[in-house]
Amino acid sequence: MYYESLAPMTILDFTAQGTTRELASAIEQLALERRAVTALVVPWESDAATTRMAVTATKGEGWAIEHTNLGTVSLADLGSERTRVVVTGESGHEPSPLLVSFARQIERRLAPASDDNRPGASQ
Repeated sequence: MYYESLAPMTILDFTAQGTTRELASAIEQLALERRAVTALVVPWESDAATTRMAVTATKGEGWAIEHTNLGTVSLADLGSERTRVVVTGESGHEPSPLLVSFARQIERRLAPASDDNRPGASQ
């Protein structure tokens, strides 16, 4: 059906240990380390239970920076410091290899469900 092709493609869907705030910070930090993408919380698309983050690629410098929206990271509070992490590509497009690679990094960093791997946990 035509409408199905417009739905965002889910790249990743898992449950992580930690609050949405902790995980959003960890994802922003991962993007800073990676330097190929930017991950920013989008307050007007978030609510009390779900935090949404835009993942973008940038090129250019100074005032001539071009931002390309690659997809979204949704962090849904499941209670008990557990969060559902879903990474989706842009609607109607094949997911960018850059977004897929970043999603896999998020999974490697956050997917383990033990408290020792929770962002901000002392190690």
